Amino acid sequence: MECFPSIDIRGGQAVRLVRGDFANETVFGDPVERARAYVAGGASHLHLVDLDAARTGSPVNSPVVREIVRAVPFPVQCGGGVRTIEAADALFGMGVGRVVVGTAGIEDPEFARRLSRRYPDRVLVGLDHRRATVGGRTFRELAVRGWERPTGVDLAAALYSLESLPLAGVVVTDISRDGTLEGPDLDGCRFVLGETRFPVIASGGVGSVEDLVALRGLQVVGRSLVGVIVGRALASGELAVADAIAACAA
Repeated sequence: MECFPSIDIRGGQAVRLVRGDFANETVFGDPVERARAYVAGGASHLHLVDLDAARTGSPVNSPVVREIVRAVPFPVQCGGGVRTIEAADALFGMGVGRVVVGTAGIEDPEFARRLSRRYPDRVLVGLDHRRATVGGRTFRELAVRGWERPTGVDLAAALYSLESLPLAGVVVTDISRDGTLEGPDLDGCRFVLGETRFPVIASGGVGSVEDLVALRGLQVVGRSLVGVIVGRALASGELAVADAIAACAA
C-alpha cells in the first residue's frame, strides 16, 4: 500500500479543510516547501488538489502545481476542477503523472469515457461521498463541486458505471471523516474493494500509524488497497512522513 501525502491548495497556500467545509480551514504555508519537506522525509508519491478549481472549475493554482511538479523528482497525481479535456491536457503537459477527475466524471460520464481513452491508465476517478437517507433508504451519496453539491448518485452505482473504462483506479473519500483525524472508513473501503475491479486508493480520516496498519490489513476476495492519501495528520505533525510510509509498506 503506497502512501500519498496530500497537499490541498487554496489561494496559493497549502490548507486543510474539515469535512470539506471551506469555512473551517487551517493554513499550512507554502505548498512547494511542503512538497519538498515530504520528499525529504522519504515520500515517493504526492497527491495535489486545487481546491479553488474544484469549487469553481477555474485552475487558478496552476502556477503552484507547475512549481511543485518541477520541484519533486517523481510524477505527482493531481485533481480539482478537471472538467474538460483541455484542463487535463494542461496538467499532463506540465508533467503531472496522473489526473484525478471528480465532478465531471460523475456529472458527465461521457467525459470520463473520452478522457480515460485519451489517457489510458493515467486517469483516476474521485468518488467523494457522505451518508444520506432518502425515502427511508440510507446510502453513500456522492458529492461534487468541492463537495458542496449532493448528487443523489449512489457510490455503488457510480462504481458500476465506470467498470468498462481504462482507468488507473478510484480514489474513495468519506467526506464526514476528511480532515478530522478520527480514523478511516474501514467498512466503506471493504465495500468498495468488493464492488470494483479497479485499484482503490482510500482517503479521509487517517490520524495515526494504527489507522494505516488497519487500512493495510484490509482484504476482500484477495484484493487490498493500493494506496492511502494522508493529509492533515502529516501537515499538522501528528504523523511523521517516514512513519506513515513505513506503516503502509510493512
